[in-house]
Amino acid sequence: MTYHTLRQRFVLSAGSTLVVSLLMAATVDNASAMPRAPEGNATPPQLPAESSSAAAPAVSDPAPLGLFWEALDARPQDAWTRLRQNLAWDIDRLPPGARARVDKWIARYRQSPENIASITREAKPWLAWITQQVEERGLPGEIALLPFVESSFDPAARSYRGAAGLWQFMPRTGDALGLLRNGRYDGRLDVAASTRAALGYIESQAQRWYGGDIALSLAAYNAGAGTVNKARRRAQRQGRGGDYWSLDLPGETMQYLPKLYAIAEIIGHPDRYGVNLPDINAAPAFATVELNRSMSLANLSRRLDVSASRLARLNPGVLRGTVDPTHGATLLVPSDADRQTLAAFSNAGTSSEQATHRVESGDSLTTIAMRYDVSPNELVRWNAIERSGTLRPGQLLTLSDG
Repeated sequence: MTYHTLRQRFVLSAGSTLVVSLLMAATVDNASAMPRAPEGNATPPQLPAESSSAAAPAVSDPAPLGLFWEALDARPQDAWTRLRQNLAWDIDRLPPGARARVDKWIARYRQSPENIASITREAKPWLAWITQQVEERGLPGEIALLPFVESSFDPAARSYRGAAGLWQFMPRTGDALGLLRNGRYDGRLDVAASTRAALGYIESQAQRWYGGDIALSLAAYNAGAGTVNKARRRAQRQGRGGDYWSLDLPGETMQYLPKLYAIAEIIGHPDRYGVNLPDINAAPAFATVELNRSMSLANLSRRLDVSASRLARLNPGVLRGTVDPTHGATLLVPSDADRQTLAAFSNAGTSSEQATHRVESGDSLTTIAMRYDVSPNELVRWNAIERSGTLRPGQLLTLSDG
């Protein structure tokens, strides 16, 4: 798969995975960003290209250690710094009409800088981890700010139309993406699960329909691919371009990208726009834990010495106060939670040969495979399944070939 990019970056990062899948990474940026490629009607925001390894330059005598460290960028890392390193869009390269649409939203946001500050405070638990996920996929950093437009970074947000969560998935879309919903759990409200689903959805649509064009994929995320594809065909028949800025789309979708551009511009230059951003550490604020048995949030709160309200805020997808592995729930805990206690009731202490899933009504091979990061074909092979339709509620599936 070949992606297109607006700019190239060299980022040296180091990550570590804890026994309970602790999602934390510390990143050191030791090189400057490469120049951006020109943008315009013919070059909308796109997925980054796969980079090829460059030959290492010849090295003579090694530089003194002190000079090496002095050459590194010594600025402290925080979530905003890391996000800005991944921002890929430049409003100065937009066509005049597109730039005017973005400037309108910058002016609106500047009228109420306290609102931006308030929403960015809501982003504090989530931004570093989402930025990490966006970066790992090679997507433009602006995508990490999409929840600003969708939900004001409120993972429990619900719209009158039925959309829910940080990424505002409608029920049918969430179902199609394997986000489980039942009486005890709603995957649309699970920040980890819904973020992975949203990024995968944006990425796959860009490749399937739009040749890597992220702007068009975002429009389709908002209005549906059918609506965007129809608008493109109409624009092309009329002799206009097929890029986002040339299309006539529903009103909300016409404002969707200008809003995101405006937010990214303000976040990228907060001093210029008089916005005070809260301090957010570059390392994710939470870890994910796959439990090996059902547990109530109240019990977990006592055992981890973490307030029940803090656990509930991290886990809005848990609807009845109990995290149940058979209902698709993954527990999010503060990153500073006791690791030894977590390991005692996580799947980290369970051998892969013993890992199983009990089938529930509505389960399919696809949704089960997505939950456990395996393929449907592997589930078929490991469990000698002849037809996917033969899954029965209560059936126990093994999740490995052991």
